[in-house]
Parts: sequence; C-alpha cells; structure tokens
Amino acid sequence: MSKSIKRVEAAALAVNLKVKIERMPESTRTAADAAEACDCSIGQIVKSMIFEGSDTGSLKLLLVSGAHDVDLTRAKKFFGEPLQRADPKRVRTETGFAIGGVSPIGHKSEIETWMDAELLNYEVVWVAAGAPNAVFSVSPSSLRQVTKAELFQVG
Repeated sequence: MSKSIKRVEAAALAVNLKVKIERMPESTRTAADAAEACDCSIGQIVKSMIFEGSDTGSLKLLLVSGAHDVDLTRAKKFFGEPLQRADPKRVRTETGFAIGGVSPIGHKSEIETWMDAELLNYEVVWVAAGAPNAVFSVSPSSLRQVTKAELFQVG
C-alpha cells in the first residue's frame, strides 16, 4: 500500500471516520471513470480540486460534485479572491498527493476547504483516497465535518 493511501487511512482513524479504502482495477482519475467503477451517479463523485488564490497565493481545496464544473469567473464572490489552477508540483509538495489522487483528508499541511452544497443531497459520496485508483465512500455530512469545509453553491 502506498504512503499516500496509508496517510489517508491514518487521517480517517485520527478523526474516528470509519472508511474502507477500495482499490479499483482501473483508474478513477476522472469523475466519469470513478462513477462507473463505484457504480454510482456522477454527482456522487467528489472532485478534490486544488486552486491557488490569485491575491494571497494560498491553496484552496474545493470539493465539487462530479456533475459540476467550477466557474472561475465567479470565484471572487465565493472565495474572496480570484482563483487559478495550482501548480501540480506545489499540490504534491503541500498535500502529499498527485493530481488525480488528491484526497480530502490526510494532507501534509492545513488547506482551506470548500464543499459544493449539492453534495449534501446524497446519502453517500465517493472521494479519492491518495491514488488514482483508490477511493472510499463517506456521508457528505461526515466529509464536511472532518474537512471543516465551508459550503458554496457551484451552480
């Protein structure tokens, strides 16, 4: 098992979040791939998207339904500053995860986290678990609690 997946397991254990990390035979790098592998709707897939604040340079983790895209032209309204895609090397250095396997928990450093409010409409959602083919399911309310995520409306 990779160090990244072990870090996700340890982070879940530290906050009493019971998860079963599943390794999929194929990549779950895209929301469509993940939905097929997890046998769920694309809306139940949580995309862990890392952006950088254009003014502050701070990283922000956006937990977004697989059914949605983030409109960066509206970012300042929600996040207080414009956002831009974060550099993949910086994402790996500060989170410990490569893009495509970024988990909402287990980061190497604290990251401001925001959650698509639409995710709360599902009983269960699926998130990356530290590798492109590793996932776990969780209730959206538990996910919000353990990540200390603020809610935002994507649509």
